[in-house]
Amino acid sequence: MSLQQTLKDLLEASLTPSPTVILFGLAFCLLAPILLHFLYSTATPYTTLPSVLLLGPPGAGKTALTTLFERGPLDLPLAKTHTSQVPSSIELSINSDDPSSASYKTNLDEAGATAKKFLLVDTPGHPKLRASSLARLNSAEPTIKSSLVSDGGAKSKIKAVVFMVDAAALADGDALPSTAEYLYDVLLTLQKRFHSRNGSRAPASMPVLVAANKLDLFTALPAALVKSNLEAELGRIRAARSKGLLDSGVGQDDLAAGEEGDWLGGDGSEKFSFAQMMEFDVDVDVIGGNVTGDGPGAEKWWKWIGERV
Repeated sequence: MSLQQTLKDLLEASLTPSPTVILFGLAFCLLAPILLHFLYSTATPYTTLPSVLLLGPPGAGKTALTTLFERGPLDLPLAKTHTSQVPSSIELSINSDDPSSASYKTNLDEAGATAKKFLLVDTPGHPKLRASSLARLNSAEPTIKSSLVSDGGAKSKIKAVVFMVDAAALADGDALPSTAEYLYDVLLTLQKRFHSRNGSRAPASMPVLVAANKLDLFTALPAALVKSNLEAELGRIRAARSKGLLDSGVGQDDLAAGEEGDWLGGDGSEKFSFAQMMEFDVDVDVIGGNVTGDGPGAEKWWKWIGERV
């Protein structure tokens, strides 16, 4: 039988209605799209962006800072914000060629710079809504499900934490304890994360920026005083919590171990300082600035973030 005759017979068989031809056609129509989707998704995997987690008490200026970085300087005053109920994310770009000299005001396209994208995740500051953010930090590879990530299984890796405080409110004795209490929980969560490592490999370091906001106000404390006041208050909280554990029957030796307890910082230290967190790969910086008004602005915060994403 010639090749031409064979091809003719195959063509006639394919055009002749039969159960075999119909089943083969249905299988091809159903399986071909699935196979193409699998090959395409394997060849082009989804890439998630690194993220920076923005924490802080209500009224510190987190949402205002997010708006400033997203839209740039505004001539009109920023709209009054309200307490967020869920985390919200914005996508930002930093000059990857020289992040230390970058500015959030720079148009990277016009400047011809290479842009590196990241997510800034604004979290709720209300005490009843903080547990979710703290839980995400208590893992060897902290991640967060961003509202900008379309892939249901994709999560963004947290590269740094920005804890925003109201430097003007901290001059009032009422605001300092509640602000320090939240910061204590954040730092303690990161400290426990260090102890939860598997084997000899330690989790990646987690830098923390305490952004002292509202330095444009006359009553605001300078960054150095914000740092010393927070350290002193964190020390008082540490002492109070350790006393509570001792009163509840926890032994002094168990308290000194501190790995799973509420003791923040180095063992045996009478005074707390942010430098003690370096023992747990948590580098804390305190930098002043402001979102609105005249003052140092937000440039130092932006540069700090750029150097860490």
